[in-house]
Amino acid sequence: MPEPDALIFDAVRTPRGKGSAKGALHGVKPIDLLKPLYDTLRARLPLDRVGIDDVVLGVSSVTGEQGANLARISALYAGLGDRVPGITVSRFCCSGLDAVNLAAAKVTAGENLVLAGGVESMSRVSMFADNGAWFADPVVAERTGFVFTGVAADIVATMEGYARAELDAYAAESHRRAAAAIAAGRFTASVVPVADAAGKVLLAVDECVRAGTTAEGLGALAPAFAAQGSDARARAHLPQLGEIRHLHHVGNSPAMADGAALVAVGSPSLERAGLRPRGRIMAYANVACDPVIMLTGAAEATRRAVAAAGLSLAEIDLFEVQEPFAAPMLHYSRALGVAMDRINVNGGTIALGHALGATGGVLVGMALDELARRNGRYAVVAIVGGAGLAVATVIEAIAAPA
Repeated sequence: MPEPDALIFDAVRTPRGKGSAKGALHGVKPIDLLKPLYDTLRARLPLDRVGIDDVVLGVSSVTGEQGANLARISALYAGLGDRVPGITVSRFCCSGLDAVNLAAAKVTAGENLVLAGGVESMSRVSMFADNGAWFADPVVAERTGFVFTGVAADIVATMEGYARAELDAYAAESHRRAAAAIAAGRFTASVVPVADAAGKVLLAVDECVRAGTTAEGLGALAPAFAAQGSDARARAHLPQLGEIRHLHHVGNSPAMADGAALVAVGSPSLERAGLRPRGRIMAYANVACDPVIMLTGAAEATRRAVAAAGLSLAEIDLFEVQEPFAAPMLHYSRALGVAMDRINVNGGTIALGHALGATGGVLVGMALDELARRNGRYAVVAIVGGAGLAVATVIEAIAAPA
């Protein structure tokens, strides 16, 4: 008997706020970033009537306000009822997309409806706040080759021979595309504004984008990762590397952000209850690569996921790829032979912001929206994470009936 399809019935997200004390969402707890998304899905879909089998949330730093199984607690907090379970998953930046893929697996195994996505408030729960052994224990860090992600990006640039001007040009184009997409209203269908307790809207549009960013302007910024102290360790693990060319800075790195996303994944039986699917999760793949180079696994994950879907790269209309830094994006395009006019057509996380655990769900929604806008059929969502992790998912759009 064939496995049932895992269908996507809706995808919503908050706008992404700057991940600092000056960001518009800094005063909003992670659980309160999720609540308006639950409320919106309940307004759009008959969740109370069809029932929710599980909630799966990706969170990169599972600690503090993002700890204590936020999936289960946020479902209770949002009033979904005490019979809705919840599981929080953490695979660094891959967490949110893994949550969506886990939801798809649960649906193909027999569950009816799963809400999946993720959340990260980087202004309130900073990177490394969980004090994990990978970076906080010197013995573990040395044995596993821990380096800061920015240094890993510089390693990719060094090994691939990219010039600083290429990296800055990529980053400037990410901002240009994002600003154009916002001006054209391409995100409005999926973005749920965040308001305070009095109902005042705090943020309705992605906050990190800097319209007017130019490669020339970025060229004036100083490299940010030369002083991180990881170079010697990286060279010890990669003796062929030589001196690292430090080319990344705050302008060609992902903007740290606050945000949340939810995707409703369900079985075809929900169509009989009146729900109309927007897409189908065809296949996904998880891979791992060298933990020091770290940021190049998205290409292999994409190859595997596309092959598992029975497709070729030429058949993919769109690639929504988390931009870990500029150099890994140039590597992704080169390694797969995919032109930049199919990758992150509405900008990426360098411009729009990277709310680590939320990004997977955000990109799924962006892919669905853009496929619908241009009447496309297939999209790949791909993300890399710390320690060499990567995940990719193939989505097929389902056109609305005429």
